[in-house]
Amino acid sequence: MDHDFLHPLTGSFAMPAAENPTVVMIEAAYRQLGLDWRYINCEVRPEGLGDAVRGARAMGWRGFNCSIPHKVAVIEHLDGLGASARIIGAVNTIVRRGDRLIGENTDGQGFVQALRDVADPAGKAALIFGAGGAARAVAVELALAGAARIRIVNRGRERGMELADLLVRHTPVDAAYLPWEERFRIPADTDLVIHATSVGLYPHVDAMPDIDIETLLPHMVVADGIHNPPLTRLLRAATRRGCRVADGLGMLVNQGVIGIKHWTGMDADADVMRSALLELRL
Repeated sequence: MDHDFLHPLTGSFAMPAAENPTVVMIEAAYRQLGLDWRYINCEVRPEGLGDAVRGARAMGWRGFNCSIPHKVAVIEHLDGLGASARIIGAVNTIVRRGDRLIGENTDGQGFVQALRDVADPAGKAALIFGAGGAARAVAVELALAGAARIRIVNRGRERGMELADLLVRHTPVDAAYLPWEERFRIPADTDLVIHATSVGLYPHVDAMPDIDIETLLPHMVVADGIHNPPLTRLLRAATRRGCRVADGLGMLVNQGVIGIKHWTGMDADADVMRSALLELRL
């Protein structure tokens, strides 16, 4: 019997890296697909990012993820960008295509796919809290998925207006900035309420974004980008208000599904990946 001991490599570059559970769900997917591939979690300092990318290129890695703080800085080390990554201006997934390393952004794509399990964003009016990297990716992908209206709610006016302007310039969506100066009241004509800040992320699990929960109505879908814990305080409150919810674990899993498709050409089982993460008791 022939043996092949050269395992195709994928992985993640981040700083810090130890808290990233992506390796668990990706390798669970590889096993389910019958692939003898490996996913290596690497802690890479900003000053070492160029060397890390050159090393991955030299060693024939099939692709890798980039997380904080490398999503923008990695671009200068790549050979090209996918369409949405070019608009967003950030990359979280790198794909080897021949001898070229191409940057994609699956953050927003994973979020939209998870959201579609609850509601199709096409034609909907969305309210996005936050204007950082995650909000930027989600907003662009929502616009490309056919959302009719997007309002960016952010504490910082400059950053919020910058994101709204980006959407207007590069997508057909009706976008604008709304100030977040006090407890925010959700307009009744909102369909999708999307939280894309770090409020409520472990270990601060009791934190709640400054939103007037009483203005959440049963027809609204509430989505939270935080995966740890999967059921945030915001989502629990929204459920009590009769809203349908989409958790951040679905976003993380679908990012992985899309990344694996880029790298292997195969469709991973999202349920297998989600189960692997839930066993960690995030």
